[in-house]
Order: sequence, then C-alpha cells, then structure tokens
Amino acid sequence: MKAFFEVFWTFLRLGCCSFGGPAAHLGYFRKAFVEQRQWLDETAYAGLIALCQFLPGPSSSQIGFSIGLKRAGLSGGIAAFLGFTLPSFLILFCLSTLNPEDGLLARFDGVIHGLKLFAVIVVADATLKMGKSFCQDRLSIGIATATAILLWCIAGIWVQMATLVLAGLVGLIAGKAEPKVSDHGGSLHRPALLAFFALLFAFPVFMLCPKPVALFADFYQAGSMVFGGGHVVLPLLQNLVGESIDTERFLTGYAAAQAVPGPMFSMAAFLGSELMPDSRFVGAVIATLAVFLPGLLLVLGLHNSWEHIASRKKVAGAIWGINAAVVGFLGAALYTPVFVSAVHRTSDMALLAVGFFLSHKLKWPLLLLLAYFAASGMMFG
Repeated sequence: MKAFFEVFWTFLRLGCCSFGGPAAHLGYFRKAFVEQRQWLDETAYAGLIALCQFLPGPSSSQIGFSIGLKRAGLSGGIAAFLGFTLPSFLILFCLSTLNPEDGLLARFDGVIHGLKLFAVIVVADATLKMGKSFCQDRLSIGIATATAILLWCIAGIWVQMATLVLAGLVGLIAGKAEPKVSDHGGSLHRPALLAFFALLFAFPVFMLCPKPVALFADFYQAGSMVFGGGHVVLPLLQNLVGESIDTERFLTGYAAAQAVPGPMFSMAAFLGSELMPDSRFVGAVIATLAVFLPGLLLVLGLHNSWEHIASRKKVAGAIWGINAAVVGFLGAALYTPVFVSAVHRTSDMALLAVGFFLSHKLKWPLLLLLAYFAASGMMFG
C-alpha cells in the first residue's frame, strides 16, 4: 500500500498541473521520473514512448500506466492511472452539471494561457535533454532532424508511425546500439490481451444490453480504434453521440478538455454524464473507464515482453533509431501544437524568455515555475 500511495500522490500532483496535451505530458513525466525521482533511465523512458506510439489509446496515459507498473506492479499502474486522470475527470464531470450559459472557463482564460506557456518550457526542456542523450552522432542527429521536418510538413498519426518504423529500420541496419540484458522472461500477460479482444468483439452483444452496458461498449469501441491521442478520439466521440448531445454542448466539452490538465480522453466524463442525465456520475465513470481501458489492457499485455524483445541485438539497434526519431517527434510537437497554441504576441515570448532563464539558470522547481506562469497569465493574458 505504501508503494501504491507513493505512485498515486505523485501522479495526482502531475494530473493537477500537466497542461499542454500529450506532447507536454512526455516532458512532465521525463522531468518527474527520469530526472528528479530516477524511477527509470532515459533509455527505458524512450522505449516506453516508442511502444505506446504504436498502440491505440491515449499515449501519455499509457506511458504513465507503464511507469506505475515498473514502480509497483499492477497496483502501481492502477494508481498512476487514477492519480493522473482524477483531476481532469472531476473538472469535466462538474462542468457537465453546470448551466451551459455559465461560462465558467472564460473566467480563467488568463491562467490557462499562462499554463500553456509553461508547457512550452517543459517540452523544450525534454527535447533538449533527450536530444543530448540520443543524438550524439551524425546519423542520429540526421534521423531526429528528418523526423521533425517531415512531421512539420505532413501532419497525421500515420506519418508519425511510418517515420518511427523507418527510423527503426535505419537503426537496425546501422546496428549501433548494444542491448541491455533484460531481467524479465518476456512472457505476454495473456489475460489482459484476452480481455482486450473479448471486450472488443463482444461489442454487438453489448449494444443489446441495458443503457450502462451499451454506453460502456460504445466508449470501449472508440478507445480501441484511436491512434494519435485525444485530438483523434474527439471526432470519433462526436460521431458516437450523434444527435444525443447538442452540438454547442459537445463543443463546450471539447473546449474544456483542451483547457484542463491531464488527458484529453477525460472528455468521456463530460459525455457520459450528458448521455445518462438520470445517473450523471455513474455515466461519467462508465464512459471514462471504457475509453481508457483498451489502451491500458494492451500496455499490460505487452509490457514485460517489450523489455525482453528490446534486449535482443537487432531490436536494440532498431530502438536506437526510434529513440532518435522520438527526439524529432518532440521537436516537431514543441512547435505545433505546443508553441503555436500558446504564443500569440511578443509579450508571450518575453514571458517565455524569463521562464527559460528561471528554469535553466536559476533552477526553479516545477511548482514555482507553474506559479510564475499562472500569475503572468492572469496579469498579461
């Protein structure tokens, strides 16, 4: 229980301040678990990013779940998921119970703007430090640069996945990495994988069941089919709810999901509450668990086998290439969506310059930086 609460409280703090979307979450996690607490090293962290980019579901939540698994087993994974998701779940559920005309979020526009600037600092820091670790020769620097350029020119999750595959092939052929010996036997977690496919293929049966079960089936199906994170799941959810929720109401939830900290998949709490008005909290819980569950089951099923596979020489070479591409991926995300969504005028650049100085020269802790950007957003936003 000590390990469970250690993981839970750590991720709960992150869930309260992790603004900026999945790319920014990678920076927060790296700062918290690689640099500060040293729960895993840079190579293991980049390996988790590579694995979760290839799986459907919310990548940042899957990475957090994986870190929890490493720290405290299955209970640690559950603690990580609960802690990181709870703040956004509660905010979006409470918003669903408010009058649509209340305009609560509009009152905090300045603070939210400042926290988006904070996310720029976090992602920039992760990009620089992971670049130093994984881009130490011409080939790896070339892979990272080419990845960033390609993603800037051609957006899309399939382009991102294809780039990671190509980078892995280059690393495999170059054979530059020396594999680490794995402590794990490499076995799949078969119950998790069986549960994933059983729930997926039981979808037609579930649709004939009572409302709560049908709601679970709808959101589980959506979570099973999404590559690329929250921005991709939202159109699927809009098609899923159809005319059950007014378009303006849906857009309110969409805007809120982008403004609150934590995973955007938590918008399921807002929609579940709207779809079950007689039992709003039950609907929010069912929809949220259902949309996250597929990705978490896949991570649990493949977690140990991934480490075992990565201990092979050829695979280690491929991961070397993928790690370099991950740096390019972060660099691309640093500009869009993180920088583009946060910096709109010269005063924003001035605030960023001060924040960068406070972070890199004065070594301010994250909570102090968070307070600086929140206050600056209120004053100048």
